[in-house]
Amino acid sequence: MTELATSMEIGISTFLESTPDPVTGKVISHAERLRDAVEEIVLADQVGLDVYGVGEHHRADYAGSAPAVVLAAAAAMTKRIRLTSAVTVLSSDDPVRVYQAFSTLDGISNGRAEIMAGRGSFIESFPLFGYSLDDYDELFEEKLELLLAIRASEKVTWRGGHRPAIRSLGVYPRSVQSPLQVWIASGGNAQSAIRAGMLGLPIAFAIIGGMPESFAPLVSLYKEAAARAGHNPDTLQIATHSHGFVGETTEQAADTFFPSTQAQMNVLARERGWPPYTRASFDAARTLRGALYVGDPEFVAEKIILLRKNLGVTRFFLHVNVGTMPHREVLRAIELLGTKVAPIVRKELARDGKQG
Repeated sequence: MTELATSMEIGISTFLESTPDPVTGKVISHAERLRDAVEEIVLADQVGLDVYGVGEHHRADYAGSAPAVVLAAAAAMTKRIRLTSAVTVLSSDDPVRVYQAFSTLDGISNGRAEIMAGRGSFIESFPLFGYSLDDYDELFEEKLELLLAIRASEKVTWRGGHRPAIRSLGVYPRSVQSPLQVWIASGGNAQSAIRAGMLGLPIAFAIIGGMPESFAPLVSLYKEAAARAGHNPDTLQIATHSHGFVGETTEQAADTFFPSTQAQMNVLARERGWPPYTRASFDAARTLRGALYVGDPEFVAEKIILLRKNLGVTRFFLHVNVGTMPHREVLRAIELLGTKVAPIVRKELARDGKQG
């Protein structure tokens, strides 16, 4: 039994929401939300969590337009936790600058930086940086190719259709890790799973609706593509990212997490033509086989263990918060995830590993 097969990383992801508080109506400033994030990362490190991810968005209701900067602010105050984007919208960014930002973070953190590259579920960055949505897929494929070329070689020669060519130029600083870890992030697109498998890259699935077990066919596609390309599927890493919250009791967790979740999901519902988000929808999603990981430590741990059995994931991100919640509540959820949930999961996996 390999170490990868018996281990599982548990961490936090966030988009640094700065939406109106659903109870008070107060809107937290971007500056305060950014400072809160640094405190959250430091606490996550202290309570033994493995990874913290910051997603990139370019909207008024999120403060995380520059994840590498936020992560770097916490890097010098942490010792062990891995620091990743969740995601970097690579299609509308420059791979040279992306590599430089995260190799700089890698140096500050002494080898704990990661890039999670995706096309993004929001489109605001495309007009902001002068890109056309008509090139949505082509941009990602081309820029991922360049990013991987940069991490593989100090000097790069490359030509594409959406960025000036590079001819034998160096990209610095180089990362401490060799190579710098790059993940592919997907919301459930089959082609993304196949691409990640063919490249032998780890993959992260955003599972925010339905039943997590329904992603099993995508995991199979990913592993089959990896095997066809000559990679060992047993050594590849698979992560999932799901909304959730840990409380002292399941009822308290649900009542605390629902108002902000409903408020933010209804913002998205109005933008995308979805039906209104109700308490019934919320309660259905937080059942054992649902996509919300909301409850007391024992219940959240049970759901993560089930996820592991169904999909074989090696990393789990609890996405908290969704919408604006009191900072003290977010800190307590992080503390419970690290001190209560993670030990239960690790003990169960160790037990299964010994039996295997």
